[in-house]
Amino acid sequence: MDEPNATKIDSNAIFDEIAEKIIEQQEAIIGPIAVEQAKQIHELKIDWPQHSVGVSGNPQKAIDELVEEYKKLFGQLAVESCKQAVEKLLARLPENQQPSTLK
Repeated sequence: MDEPNATKIDSNAIFDEIAEKIIEQQEAIIGPIAVEQAKQIHELKIDWPQHSVGVSGNPQKAIDELVEEYKKLFGQLAVESCKQAVEKLLARLPENQQPSTLK
């Protein structure tokens, strides 16, 4: 019975890392506004000086909201940039756990 919990913990860590990578990628492109936009997502707990991001609640929904926030500002280019930033991390998640905006 421990295995599902281990998988859940692992996937939570992956979602935290996905959120962090997306914010880093967007920050490299648009600067500090990327972090400010990410802070609008209630499910994200961001300590950017430490480059620490925690995802609470529904992680797919939180990542989708984050990507959509950037898409509102910069269109499909932002989405493609996000996908590229987390490509390797997404491969570690089962397809049914991948955020729809990153597929």
